[in-house]
Amino acid sequence: MAQGEPQPLVSVIVVNYRGADDTITCLRALESDLDYADVELICVDNSDEAARIRAAVPGARVIEAGRNTGFAGGCNLGAKHAKGTVLGFLNNDARPAPGWVSAAVAELRAQPRVAAVASKVLDWDGTGADFVDGGLTWFGMGYKRHAGSPLADVPAAEHEVAKDVLFGTGSAMFVRASVFAELGGFDERFFMFYEDVDLGWRLNLRGWRVRYVPESVAYHRHHGTMSAVDAPETGRETFLLERNALAALYKNLSDETLARALPAALALAVRRATARGELDATRLDLERGGDPSGPIESGDVAIPRTTLAGLLAIDQFVDQLPSLAESRAVEQAARVRTDADLLPLLRKALEPAYPLPRYLAAHDILVEAFGIEKAFGQRRKVLVITGDALAERMAGPAIRAWNIALALSAEHDVHLVTTNPLATPPPAPFRVSAGKHRELTAPIAWADIVVLQGHVLELAPSLKKEHAGKIVVADLYDPMHLELLEQGKGGADDQRTADLAGVTRVLDAQLERGDFFLCASERQRHLWLGHLAALGRLSPRLYDADPTTQSLLAVVPFGLSPQAPTRTGPGLRSSLGIGGTDHVVLWAGGVYSWFDPLTLIRAIDRLRRNRGDVRLVFLGMKHPNPEVAEMDIGARTIRLADSLGLTGKHVYFNEQWVPYHERQNWLLDANCGVTTHYEHVETTFAFRTRVLDYLWAGLPIVTTDGDSFADLVRAERLGVVVPAEDDEALAAALEKAMYDEEFAAGCVERIAVVAQRFAWPEALKPLVEFCRDPRPAADRLPGSDDLVKTPPVRGRAMVRRDVDLVREYLAAGGAGELARRVGGRVLKVAKQRLRRG
Repeated sequence: MAQGEPQPLVSVIVVNYRGADDTITCLRALESDLDYADVELICVDNSDEAARIRAAVPGARVIEAGRNTGFAGGCNLGAKHAKGTVLGFLNNDARPAPGWVSAAVAELRAQPRVAAVASKVLDWDGTGADFVDGGLTWFGMGYKRHAGSPLADVPAAEHEVAKDVLFGTGSAMFVRASVFAELGGFDERFFMFYEDVDLGWRLNLRGWRVRYVPESVAYHRHHGTMSAVDAPETGRETFLLERNALAALYKNLSDETLARALPAALALAVRRATARGELDATRLDLERGGDPSGPIESGDVAIPRTTLAGLLAIDQFVDQLPSLAESRAVEQAARVRTDADLLPLLRKALEPAYPLPRYLAAHDILVEAFGIEKAFGQRRKVLVITGDALAERMAGPAIRAWNIALALSAEHDVHLVTTNPLATPPPAPFRVSAGKHRELTAPIAWADIVVLQGHVLELAPSLKKEHAGKIVVADLYDPMHLELLEQGKGGADDQRTADLAGVTRVLDAQLERGDFFLCASERQRHLWLGHLAALGRLSPRLYDADPTTQSLLAVVPFGLSPQAPTRTGPGLRSSLGIGGTDHVVLWAGGVYSWFDPLTLIRAIDRLRRNRGDVRLVFLGMKHPNPEVAEMDIGARTIRLADSLGLTGKHVYFNEQWVPYHERQNWLLDANCGVTTHYEHVETTFAFRTRVLDYLWAGLPIVTTDGDSFADLVRAERLGVVVPAEDDEALAAALEKAMYDEEFAAGCVERIAVVAQRFAWPEALKPLVEFCRDPRPAADRLPGSDDLVKTPPVRGRAMVRRDVDLVREYLAAGGAGELARRVGGRVLKVAKQRLRRG
């Protein structure tokens, strides 16, 4: 960071239990060795050595726990007294390298999505690895990969490169204080061992990242603390490891995975216990054990403590289940990541971990019998919701939702739901259904990711909750509020104002809630960036996470089929009685009030005088969605064509809507595609979805200037761009596109190349990539807070500030201005105190 730049206060917490010598050494190193100035030292004493530590390190704040609260409880107590926005945890038998804090803080400031930094931990001499990566077995045991290995034997890529990990070791790690508080800190039921695994697991499930930073180095005298607390032969360490592994597993696995893993993990824990003690599992088996003619054995059987530890761990896990079930409910409701998402962070989930022959045999049996490998590869669940009709005849929003579902179904379990009453969809390789309001509750509860359009969010208020446990993707390709400005013309002014305000609130709600947004063009991207900025979503935290904002708002244009159109039935010529040599210009979408079909009718009237075989066909006059109101522009278009004597001769209206899977038959009968519109704000940000069908069918395009497609047609020379409401220019353009064979052939050749960019698989790539690694937006992560805060003004500095303000107010407006400002400030302070009260 730049010199003089404000830095966050870091509170380093060291827990002491009967290890004052080590603790004093650790605290003194923190005082003298760090290259980071803003550090608060907190020591939590779990024994009775507080006075000695205070005397030896007066700069540290020593907190007396009054009893042994364990590592988890001690750290949580220290965190409650900490003032820093970053918490550092360091074992009392560890020491920091000079850059231990500064490297971690730099990562936290550079990566707002990183909640915790896992330090690189070496042995006391710095030659052996203690923590350079974490792993987790399917039965819940976290472990430090490469621990105990000489650092020279560990591949450089494993310890010298920053990477995401499931957890950091509690012996040396950092956590954002606000996030630590949000998650309730370490789980004190663990006492010690795996509380760091559990915390990292929970952070990852909620969408945060835990980052291993090799420049943040500490040195650890491994188990220096544990040797003072207990001896290995007591079995107490084994007991804690076994019990806590089951607790972490139970809290954090999804329902589907837990149903397979927990029974197998319990059985494996028993086998682990008997294998450690080398017990004869057939000893009580009537079929195999003992001599039937000999005396009956009924004496006590000696059980090693290492075996007893595993059995008692299961017993204690059962006792903890009621409270663990409450914690599990919290974690499962808050999770936004799937077990499959975290699988790469587990490193080797099927690692048996114990090299005991009987144990290894049981491990393989249980993995196979309970389908453990499949359990950790569950597909993500994606819900796509549209408000448009899903039927043989579909309009743009439904077509887009359908193709989104199709693209995502290759990698995920997808459910497409429409809130429209018309739902008679064609066959699909994913689930399709209809539902409204309360009927959305179950699909939303099922989903990991929800992709929605239009007004859908208003029908699913549960998704509006700030931390609803769902990733929400809002598809903003249709700027509804701008459409409404045109669509509402002719209505009462007050109703238009109210309607616009309502639609804008709908969009505001999506923009405030969404984790990822889709728009159709760069023009639209600028529009929505402005809207996000106005709502405060374009925050420093979000900007710092991604200054390009591409990870928040991506251009996903309307797409077209990757397969070339193939005739499957009759087209417009046979359906409407148009001759095989006639030149046909096709209007491929609906007729809405923001379009200008009237100028097009007049242009056809001009053109037919020189080109008697010109034919204009409107592909569909009646929208397939029954909830879309009829617009008078359609009737006006027909009346104009009738008045000019064009209807049924040079202009043809298909009164219905061509089924989506049959539209290619009509497109292949055309010579040219056309779209005309007025010059207004809706045009500026619109994306004419059916124009893509012209690209798909290889039709030269004639379009009015002013929208993103006009830019494309002009830049790629795909047809002719004309001014708005200029029937003479439009007639000339249509003639060129249809009758100039050389020009038309060039357009067709160039269209074939451009069309590939708009194929659905290509267009939807940003969404597909996001769904492979979905996370909440950086400003929506639970517990997000500022790392660096402006220090409060106190004492003389406060007096100087107030005097300067008085002078400023008097200069600006005299005594009246001063009185107004002072009154406002008093009111603001009063409101703040009321809120706190």
